[in-house]
Amino acid sequence: MVKIYYDKDADFSVLENKTIAVIGYGSQGSGQAQNLHDSGLNVIVGVRKGGESWGQAKSDGLAVAGIADAAKKGDVIQMLVPDEIQPLIYQSDIAQHMKAGKTLCFSHGFNIHFNQIVPPSDVNVIMVAPKGPGYLVRRTYTEGIGVPALIAIHQDATGNARDIGMAYAKGIGATRAGVLDTTFKEETETDLFGEQVDLCGGITCLIKASFETLVAAGYQPEVAYFETLHEVKLIVDLIHEGGLSKMWYYVSNTAEYGGLTVGPKIINEQSRAAMKEALRRIQSGEFAREFVLESRANRPVLNALERQEREHQVEQVGKELRAMMPWLKKD
Repeated sequence: MVKIYYDKDADFSVLENKTIAVIGYGSQGSGQAQNLHDSGLNVIVGVRKGGESWGQAKSDGLAVAGIADAAKKGDVIQMLVPDEIQPLIYQSDIAQHMKAGKTLCFSHGFNIHFNQIVPPSDVNVIMVAPKGPGYLVRRTYTEGIGVPALIAIHQDATGNARDIGMAYAKGIGATRAGVLDTTFKEETETDLFGEQVDLCGGITCLIKASFETLVAAGYQPEVAYFETLHEVKLIVDLIHEGGLSKMWYYVSNTAEYGGLTVGPKIINEQSRAAMKEALRRIQSGEFAREFVLESRANRPVLNALERQEREHQVEQVGKELRAMMPWLKKD
């Protein structure tokens, strides 16, 4: 059974008189930093001097410094810049400030699990990973609730690394919803698998393939768009709210029967074999090596794939149809 922690399991006293340096001020950085600040903790944001994030963090009422200065001041250093640039920033601006007893924190285990960042043995290495985007971490905090999170301890140099992690989790509001115990390995490998096979890779390819099948059969692209892409949100919202059972309850009997009988023919043994291969590549480090090399080469494959995605017919048709739906145009 997974262990779940709540507010009563966290104590801010371990962070008294300590400074939390949040490195990066994107979606997660801004959400987490503001929540920590509003929880009464001492926060400094580390970003590139003069950049847009610098001004935004200051306007949000936070102390701001260059990355190296923030890392020097920080007792807890939370890495919230993209995975592919974390090792470079760590080596250039942070490593020299990782003094004994400090805590290095992550919200994704990629660079620790795959040894792209190797901290000294006399510092804590922990992870507090909210299971939601930064804007939701912020919004739910202001609403008095919170987003669930994962916690993992990779290195406990001080003997109270978990206490520090739990206090941090409480500071961003996660203990209001629940914090689940995990490991860097489990979080990293399952997160990558979900992104590739289901949440990002699988669903987008399924949408494009079903759209292409209808259009090739002579159906109007606009109608195909509505049936294969637009209505995905309606189904996902039901699943998100109440699991698969709620979705099957609310769709028509026709949809339920068709889905339950045809779905397994689409996601078949060949599909499952591809999923297992994707997991093998993640577990072996093959995907990580590929991604690291891709990033070092200035993303040639990713740039080409992004261009192909933008140029796909479903995107062109969708852009026109979404212009007819002003309720979609919100921040």
